[in-house]
Amino acid sequence: LCEELFLKCKIQVLVCTSTLAWGVNLPAHLVVIKGTEFYDGKTRRYVDFPITDVLQMMGRAGRPQFDTSAVAVIMVHEPKKAFYKKFLYEPFPVESSLADQLPDHFNAEVVAGTIRSKQDAVDYLTWTYFFRRLVKNPSYYDLESVEHDALNAFLSRLVENALAQLEDAQCLTIGEEDSLEPATMGRIASFYYLQHPSVALFASSLGPDTSLEQLLGILCGVAEYDELPVRHNEDKVNAELARQVEDAGGFKVDARLADDPHTKANLLFQAHFLRMQLPMSDYVTDAKGVLDQAVRILQAIIDVCVESGWLATCLHAMNLMQMVMQGRFITDPSCMSVPGVDEQKAASLLAPARPESDSRETGDRVRAAQQRQLARQGTLNAQLVGKALLDHCKLDRTLLKWFEGASDRLGLSGRGIHKTLRVARTLADLSDEAGINQPLLLEALGYRSRLAQ
Repeated sequence: LCEELFLKCKIQVLVCTSTLAWGVNLPAHLVVIKGTEFYDGKTRRYVDFPITDVLQMMGRAGRPQFDTSAVAVIMVHEPKKAFYKKFLYEPFPVESSLADQLPDHFNAEVVAGTIRSKQDAVDYLTWTYFFRRLVKNPSYYDLESVEHDALNAFLSRLVENALAQLEDAQCLTIGEEDSLEPATMGRIASFYYLQHPSVALFASSLGPDTSLEQLLGILCGVAEYDELPVRHNEDKVNAELARQVEDAGGFKVDARLADDPHTKANLLFQAHFLRMQLPMSDYVTDAKGVLDQAVRILQAIIDVCVESGWLATCLHAMNLMQMVMQGRFITDPSCMSVPGVDEQKAASLLAPARPESDSRETGDRVRAAQQRQLARQGTLNAQLVGKALLDHCKLDRTLLKWFEGASDRLGLSGRGIHKTLRVARTLADLSDEAGINQPLLLEALGYRSRLAQ
């Protein structure tokens, strides 16, 4: 709403966080960047924004259709003014970050068959932008000399360290004559775009009888969540959220690690399962990022379990996947996935049927319902198909829209939808109702949920 109002010039000033400033595509005549630091929960201190992020925010200044010039103002701490002046008015070299991510790149190339030996890995490096900058700016990469021998020794050391990390993570094996062969963990990491510390965690932590709670801890402990932001004073918010999660029936987390990004990920998952209100909008954004990555990580965990033959752990991982997709604990009734069905309605749907006074009365109700069916359509509800089914099981527009949403959430096939309609029509006949209403559809869906369980 605010973006639209700003775009239509209804409001003159738009204030947003750094993350929104990167993603909002709204040019303006004047852009003010108030501070160039953010709190990094991993290092527990304030650190500078990457230069590329500052450039991205500065790039919002300028409206091509309206302005011939624009203004970008950077408010920065006094000691850093000289740096930013140099950065703004002089060319700024772009350096490579490949060295920090080298093991994961090597793993992908080994799995693809591009790198088959240590010598191939060294040759691969010589064709990268990293190598070009290494020769041009050796001090940036801690290279003492660009002489041939020193350069070869430096590259060989990089390759040895990266391959040793991959071997420790069980991503590859180093054979005779320095040949490289991809392992199962390496293939899984490459296929699902996972970092090698994540699959190393799977290899060391997963077992044949890993529980659901342990699986959630492994999911939250992967390297992909290392950069989940823990902002200033969010450790107190996390501690309070942990208490609320435990009171609501969730798993307990270590309160001493409230400032750890993996603990925060655990709490965001459990709040999602319990459908709890998150404490602030930043947590909603963080939760979306955590959930977006969870599916591929869980698929990798399932593949590891299948490869190892761990049926119980594999089933728990599949249950955890369903929990992420449905936003419910696996112990919750299945019918609670239907929109509008809360715990109270689910309890009434799953409650034992009320005992009839005697079997004769039940038989009379069934015979009366059958007579109504024969009089109305000339056949029993069980034989209704095609157009006859749609004619005698009509739903009004509102109820039809609700039923379509419920069917999608429960994953009903076309045949399952028709069966549910026949059951609802039969329940209406047993209750002497003229048409199908929402309580009858809920009851019919509840019977299908029980059969599935």
